[in-house]
Amino acid sequence: MHPYRTLQLLTLFIALLCLQSCGSGNATDRTYAAKGRTVELVGSNGNYTLYRHGKPYFIKGAAGYDHFDKVKAYGGNSIRVWHTEDAGRVLDEAHKNGLTVTLGLWLGREREGFNYYDRESVAQQKAEIRKLVLQYKDHPALLMWGIGNELYAESANVKVWDAVNEIAEMIHQLDPNHPTTTTVMNVPLKDINLISKRCPALDVLSINSFGAMHTLREELAQSSWKGPYIISEFGARGYWEAFYTEWLAPIEQTSSEKATFSRERYERTVLADTARCLGSYVFMWGNKQETTPTWFSMFSEKGEETQQVHEIAELWQGKDSLKNEAPYIAYLTLNDKHAKDNVYLSPGKTATASVYAFDPEGKPLRLHWEVLPESKPEDGNAAKEKKPAVVAGVLGKPTGHKITLTPQQQGAYRLFVYIYDGDNNVATANIPYFVK
Repeated sequence: MHPYRTLQLLTLFIALLCLQSCGSGNATDRTYAAKGRTVELVGSNGNYTLYRHGKPYFIKGAAGYDHFDKVKAYGGNSIRVWHTEDAGRVLDEAHKNGLTVTLGLWLGREREGFNYYDRESVAQQKAEIRKLVLQYKDHPALLMWGIGNELYAESANVKVWDAVNEIAEMIHQLDPNHPTTTTVMNVPLKDINLISKRCPALDVLSINSFGAMHTLREELAQSSWKGPYIISEFGARGYWEAFYTEWLAPIEQTSSEKATFSRERYERTVLADTARCLGSYVFMWGNKQETTPTWFSMFSEKGEETQQVHEIAELWQGKDSLKNEAPYIAYLTLNDKHAKDNVYLSPGKTATASVYAFDPEGKPLRLHWEVLPESKPEDGNAAKEKKPAVVAGVLGKPTGHKITLTPQQQGAYRLFVYIYDGDNNVATANIPYFVK
């Protein structure tokens, strides 16, 4: 054979080998074959099913650290957490309630000083993750590993995704029984395309999405990620995508608006795309301060339930099994103005607030009012926020669904109302105002 012809054939052979080798890890054309593992993905070409113990497993989950018993009672089956600080308790309690856990493995963030170009730091982080995987990989409640949370914010550095992929490869070696995922916020096309290219070891893409969730499917279709995905957080409209007052206070939905808002987006995305979407986790199944103490809280501090809990329970179960609904709030006004009207008050001058609400079952309602200063985390980290102290001496005596307010100090504040039906349900609303 002519030497040139031999060289052609050799080049073609090498190219075919490369194509075969690279194709198995190509995130744009994912194929998953059944291998009899504890948790595994099966499918290809835009049709995927998650299996657990050999049976289809659609995630009906809650993101949070509390009220696991209610997740189970209301038809849910899974919990998502962001880190392993309380992993033992979370896994044990989830298992006790017949739930699974997507366990987050917190990774260092560049904006907090972690350097992904420092190989020693990256190796140390990987070693720490290795210990955690070995510690929890055989727990019966484990469903999936979440490698990092919203690292897309630093994804201009490709070394971030190289580190994620290395960890995913390590996890597959140590624990072939549980898939791997990482989380982005909404659908940042450039970042998702980068993940597709740099992270072939990832099995699932997880997406946190709130107000923008209604366009998620269309936007994801434009990316190079063609594999399965999970809605890892959804719920009320985020404060970063809300309407704002003139002094840049985000306007929060009432608890009743949040319930309708969450249902619409769940039906439009999760239920409408079961071929690729493996399920979801509603946020926040618990109570937390983030911009306000009520923004994402589906429960009160004492455990009373908002209407959002009831809507999610109905979606999980496919029926309305919780007959006792939470109170309904139509709107809250201050001096007959809504939040969008930019409410300004003067020191020493009394204003009147009115809330328009009722109980679906006609029960008598108990109202609690309080004023808080506008809250902003000093370091920009919302996870470290604490509820500010209540402003004393500015509220008058309530009369029915009204209360008077006499501001004293200049600045930005919010008036909150909590409405209880006496049967473990609560409705919430607040209105920002500025004293000048």
